[in-house]
Amino acid sequence: MQSLRKRSLQLAGHRTSIALEPEFWAVLEEMAKARGASLAALVLRIDAERGERPLASACRVAALAWAGLSRRRD
Repeated sequence: MQSLRKRSLQLAGHRTSIALEPEFWAVLEEMAKARGASLAALVLRIDAERGERPLASACRVAALAWAGLSRRRD
């Protein structure tokens, strides 16, 4: 398994870094593209909906949910 890949994004006027496995970044990039949004816009939406869950965890859960929905559509 590959190590974590860290990315810095600007969310709601502040910079933040998120470390995820490359596989999760790939799914998040697909999600953003499918929605016609930037990766930062997608992560901002995930951030707004995550509740008490850490942002990296919320990104992983969102990626898994989207991958599961995509698989069911195929």
